[in-house]
Amino acid sequence: MIAVAGKRRLVWAPALGPPDRLLTLLALALSGTGLLLVWSATRMAGGHALLVRQAVAVGGGLVLMWLVSRVDLRVLRAYVPLAYVLALAALAAVLSPLGVRVNGAHSWIVPAPGVQFQPSELAKLALAPAFAVPLAELRDGRRRPGLGAVLLALALAAAPIGLIALQPDLGTMMVFAAMVSGALLVSGAPKRWLLVLVAGAAAAGAAAWRLGLVRPYQLERLLVLVRPGADPGGVGYNAAQARIAIGSGGLSGKGLFNGEQTAGHFVPEQHTDFIFTVAGEELGFAGAALILLAVFGLLWRGLSIARHAASPYGVVLAGGLVSWLGFQTFMNAGMTMGLMPVVGVPLPFVSYGGSATVAGLVAVGLLQAVHRSKPVQP
Repeated sequence: MIAVAGKRRLVWAPALGPPDRLLTLLALALSGTGLLLVWSATRMAGGHALLVRQAVAVGGGLVLMWLVSRVDLRVLRAYVPLAYVLALAALAAVLSPLGVRVNGAHSWIVPAPGVQFQPSELAKLALAPAFAVPLAELRDGRRRPGLGAVLLALALAAAPIGLIALQPDLGTMMVFAAMVSGALLVSGAPKRWLLVLVAGAAAAGAAAWRLGLVRPYQLERLLVLVRPGADPGGVGYNAAQARIAIGSGGLSGKGLFNGEQTAGHFVPEQHTDFIFTVAGEELGFAGAALILLAVFGLLWRGLSIARHAASPYGVVLAGGLVSWLGFQTFMNAGMTMGLMPVVGVPLPFVSYGGSATVAGLVAVGLLQAVHRSKPVQP
């Protein structure tokens, strides 16, 4: 029970409602499938070490998911400023000597030998609740946020996105932009403001290119999307090998742990950003489609939670979380099939990576918190 101060008396919030069991089951199924695929992708090279690390991340993420699912949204909002400031500090620390460059992006912090995490993944968890605060403050009988609320929300989003641009991490920037757009859309903000945001993002991208902020390798990856057969032995190698691996699986796949492309490590980063190629080769079209259907089912439950949320804050928060997970899934699966540029984003719940795994499961916990929240009765 949580006491809410009124003018003359205390109003006690009712007990939280039951969790969405289907949402939990889908998250568990995807995480379990990810463990199997990570094991298949890494067992020939690293033994069980990476599997154990991923299992620890999944276990810790599930515990945090359960704890977060029991948090009242009013308590969550009280800690939003602290979480937001800590997220900005972590993103800034990436640009300090604590940061480490991996695959062209300065995106990781290594606080101790053998320990590393990616602040941008955790920043998603801070931005989604923070961005929802001004958009949910509907005053004077308004049914949608005003211009001031939208501008404040965009200002809150600009700081972390700007720090990520300095890394630079194009894929994570795109995910953040999708999260912001989705939150604006479900908040009821006028569509013209969303169009202005899209136009501003396009202008910012053009300016970054003109100013030389877009790295040559990032531009080359975009060109490979337009010309899939370009430089298959160089910058186009990852995309070409990914398509070969997925195509070789056929309808039913070669069987778990029997993928020749996977065992030979022909696809770089196959346990992280290209984990979907392992599913395509070993589980075939049917298995890969089931994984995507499970993600879509989870997103569908998230949208249902947003639709029936007890407060505007819950609506916007759930909308931002679903936009994050949905767009990131589309980006990851799309880049392995040549539909999107190779930008290095993990497949939620499935790819190897402690930071991304924990962040995704905590996001499910936040969705559960929205689902379980009930309006306070005076």
